[in-house]
Amino acid sequence: MNDIFWQTLLSRRSIRRYRPDPIPRERIERVLAAAVWAPSAHNRQPWRFGVVTDPVRKQALAAAMAQRWRRDLSREGWRKADIEAKVQRSHQRLTAPPVLIVGCLTMQDMEQHDDARLQTGERIMAIQSAALALGNLMLAAHHEGLGSCWLCAPLFAQDEVRAALELPDDWEPQAIITLGWPDEQRTSTRKPLPEVVIWQ
Repeated sequence: MNDIFWQTLLSRRSIRRYRPDPIPRERIERVLAAAVWAPSAHNRQPWRFGVVTDPVRKQALAAAMAQRWRRDLSREGWRKADIEAKVQRSHQRLTAPPVLIVGCLTMQDMEQHDDARLQTGERIMAIQSAALALGNLMLAAHHEGLGSCWLCAPLFAQDEVRAALELPDDWEPQAIITLGWPDEQRTSTRKPLPEVVIWQ
């Protein structure tokens, strides 16, 4: 396993600390190109990407998401101090990286069904397609020397993310991928294959 593909795959880690140096636009475009070459359901390519580099826009995004988090966590009975600690951690993760890639999906080109079960399956296929694209993006980022981390928070504040970034109405935020030059080294492990595979 010494070839470039395996080196890239096995050495990628989720990075949460970045140097402040900007990322050249052409490098960002290369990782986006890797994303759009992912497989997709019906080849409809339902992924969409918002690229956020403006510090003011990042602050607005973090503030909008924090407002929603405070409401949701308060309703669930969290202590105020714990809520603020969680919000501050989220704020740092959203404003410190040089680039945020907001991964979205659209159902615009997907099949439409009257049957609720079939329509649910169609939406799941769009979600899977967007996830495949973001996986490609993260591998490409690592290959380009960049760090990345997948943040699921937009799932719990889709309207706020869409409004803060002025995204089209049919774009459904699924995740934020942080991008930057790594300022930490991380290790990781995986479960052995016998724990996750059944041969038949």
